[in-house]
Amino acid sequence: MHPYKRSQRLGILLREEIADIIMRRVKDPRLGFVTVTDVELTEDLKIAHVYITIMGEADTENTLSILSAARGLIRTELSKRVRVKFIPALDFRIDRAVERGRRVDELLKELEKGRQAAGGPSELSEDRG
Repeated sequence: MHPYKRSQRLGILLREEIADIIMRRVKDPRLGFVTVTDVELTEDLKIAHVYITIMGEADTENTLSILSAARGLIRTELSKRVRVKFIPALDFRIDRAVERGRRVDELLKELEKGRQAAGGPSELSEDRG
């Protein structure tokens, strides 16, 4: 038996293929630098939620509309590359995990600066050897 559910294995494969298709086949100059971070499939494998991050100052709504307009092209290309009975419908979403991770990192740095200013021990710089 496989250690992952079929939807997880297919999600990993779709993430790689969709990222390649966006990079090589979607030819829109307004499209910024897009990274496909995750693909979550519904249990029936009919809908794929594609999570993306956009680097730089690109307009997220504009990028989502470009990708939504390219859904047909992406699904057609997927059908040529991936051998499954049904190619799922694509739903593009912004992945907020990167932003949340960046915010947590900033908060940890502020906490560390506050400890150093107070003269207390620094947990981040302690030698635990």
